[in-house]
Amino acid sequence: MSNMTRQEIASYALETMTKAGADKASCRVTQGRKDEFNIEAGKFTLMRTLFDDSLNLKAICGGKKGVTVVNKLDKDSVDKAVEDCIALAKLATPDEAEDVAEKLENKSFDLSIGGSNMDQLFSRTKEFLEQIHDEYPKINLEGVVSEFNSAKTTYVNSKGVEFDKDSESYDFSAMFSAQDGEKSSSFNFFNLTLASLDKPFLGLGMGKTQIEESVRSLDTRLIDEKFVGKVIVTPHCDDMIWGTIMDCFLSDRPMVEGTSRWKDALGAMVADKKLTMRLAPLHPGIVAGERFTADGYESQNADLIKEGLLESFALSLYGANKTGNKRAKNTAYYNFEVAAGDTKLADMIKGIDRGILLNRFSGASPSPSGDVSGIAKNSFLIENGAVTDALSETMVSFNIVDILKDIPAISSERIMNGSTVLPWCCFDGITISGK
Repeated sequence: MSNMTRQEIASYALETMTKAGADKASCRVTQGRKDEFNIEAGKFTLMRTLFDDSLNLKAICGGKKGVTVVNKLDKDSVDKAVEDCIALAKLATPDEAEDVAEKLENKSFDLSIGGSNMDQLFSRTKEFLEQIHDEYPKINLEGVVSEFNSAKTTYVNSKGVEFDKDSESYDFSAMFSAQDGEKSSSFNFFNLTLASLDKPFLGLGMGKTQIEESVRSLDTRLIDEKFVGKVIVTPHCDDMIWGTIMDCFLSDRPMVEGTSRWKDALGAMVADKKLTMRLAPLHPGIVAGERFTADGYESQNADLIKEGLLESFALSLYGANKTGNKRAKNTAYYNFEVAAGDTKLADMIKGIDRGILLNRFSGASPSPSGDVSGIAKNSFLIENGAVTDALSETMVSFNIVDILKDIPAISSERIMNGSTVLPWCCFDGITISGK
C-alpha cells in the first residue's frame, strides 16, 4: 500500500472492517512530519526529522465496540489492525450508546502555512538563546525545543462521512529556572504554537513575564499563617480552573458516571455573569485548531458558560447518547477561550489587600465535587494592592463551584499562545497557607 494515498488507505480499511462484520465503523489515517531543533544547557544538541504515521480504527459489531491504533500503513499492518479491531469488538460488552457520526457535509480543510522555513526557525531560536544570555544571565535554560509540525489527516466512516485536513504550525517550548550561586528558583516553562515566525519568541505569550518572574523568585517568602483571600489566576495557569471545570463537570466521564454537580444545571446560572467560557478551535488566535471532531462531525466553536449560564456540556457522541444530552460542537477540549473582562490587570491587583498572583499549580486531581488543593508554584504575594514577594511552598485550597459564583474581576487583557485565549481572573474565598 506504499503507493496508495491516505484516502485510499482509509477507504480500504473501512471496507475491510465492513466485510469482516462491522455494522458501523470509522477510520482515521494521519501522516505526520516533525522537523525539530533541541537545545540543552543553552547549546544546540540535536536536529532531526521524525515521521509519524497512524491508523485509528473503530468497529461496532452488534453494539459492541473495538478500537485499534497502529503506526504503520502497509497492507499487512492494516489487515492485522482490522482483524484485531473486530476481535476486540466481539469481546466487548454491548452498549447501545456506541455509534459513528451521520453524514452532514463532507469537507476538506487547508490549515497549511506555506511549508517550513527551518533557517528562520533556527535564527529565531538562536535569537531567543542570545536574548536570555544577554538580558537574563541568571536564567538556566534546562531545555528548549523548536519544531515545525505538519499533519495530513483523513477521516471516513460507514455512514459516508469524509473529512480531510492539512495542518502546519511552528511549536516552541522552553523549560527554565533561575540560579544565583546556591540559590535557585522552581522550574517553569512556556509553550507557543505559531503560524508564522515574524516576531521574536520572547515577546510572545507570557514568556518574558515568566522569565523575569523566575529571576524574582530566587528569593522567596514562606507564609507562616493561614487566611482566606483572593487569588489572581494568570493565563499560564490554565489547568487549575478551566481544566477542572472540564474534568469535574462537563466532559464524558463525570456526566456518564453521574458525578457532575452540574449534570442537571443546563440553562441555569453556575457562575458569575462576568464569566463566558468556550472551546474555540476556530478562533483566529488558535493555530491549526480542530476542524472535525474525533466522532466525525465538523467542528464549531462552542460556548460552555455564557455570562454565567451553563450553555453546553462537553460531550462526545457517546457521552451524548449515554446521557440524553446534546453532543458538543467540538472535541477540542483544551482550546479554552475566556471572554475578556472590563478591569485592567493593574487595577485588579490594586483592589486586593492580601492574596496571591498564581502562575502555576501543582496538586492532586480534583475531587468529583470540585474540591481542589495543591501548591502555588512560581507565584507571588499580593499585599496592599501591590505584588510583593515570591512565595515558597504555599498551599491553596477551594471548591470550584463556590468560587465561580462570585468573581471579583476578569482582566481586559488576554494572552494568546496559539492554544488558548485567556485573561487574568480574580477569585475570592480561597484558603491560603504556608506548609
